[in-house]
Amino acid sequence: MAKLLEFLNTNSGALSALFSGVVTIATIVYAWLTAKLVQETRQMRQVQTEPRIQVTYRVSEEWINFLDISIRNIGLAPAYDIQFTVRGETSLPGTQELLDRLMKLSSFKNGLAYLGPGEQYFSFWTSLVEGDQSKVESRLVVDCSYRSATGSTYQHPCIVDLSELKGSSRLGEPPLLKIAKHMEALAKDVHLVTSGFGKAKVDVYTQADRDDERAKLDARFRAEKQGGA
Repeated sequence: MAKLLEFLNTNSGALSALFSGVVTIATIVYAWLTAKLVQETRQMRQVQTEPRIQVTYRVSEEWINFLDISIRNIGLAPAYDIQFTVRGETSLPGTQELLDRLMKLSSFKNGLAYLGPGEQYFSFWTSLVEGDQSKVESRLVVDCSYRSATGSTYQHPCIVDLSELKGSSRLGEPPLLKIAKHMEALAKDVHLVTSGFGKAKVDVYTQADRDDERAKLDARFRAEKQGGA
């Protein structure tokens, strides 16, 4: 114990300098971690208060060759004054057809004033079995520009690549669409009956029919019994 105290007294200056260095390093590390946490908190808050516009195609439920154009705000904040500039990356006749169709839509020609978080705008775009067949090989770029509620502006491109549909197919019909068709047919049948333009096909089985069938069955049993005797 005496030797330890003597060592500490002899090297007190060096030990103080060492401890000061350790405290300084710890303070620097703590300050860096605090700054990193503040930066991540700021980024998280920014993500929670900024919009994000996504433009893509959507395959119609009615038929796989019918395509809708979809504009969706996948961000967590509303988007204002949304404008689009469309250009083709492929130089094909089908690409020009797709561009012409988009520019006939008011949403692409004049833009959209507002899209809330998760809100979507969509419209029928094209049929892949009509017009030039090179549409399925087309690749378009939609440059989007918009602003948030805080006044921040955003610009980014969205790639719309129809070549992703090559080789795709669909079996059967979506269940909801099939149910809707059956309900529509049922509603037509009910309307015909209630309006008098059609009659319901009903098989009526009366008590007399039951008695007659029972009598025939009893006579058959008696005949079989006598024949067996």
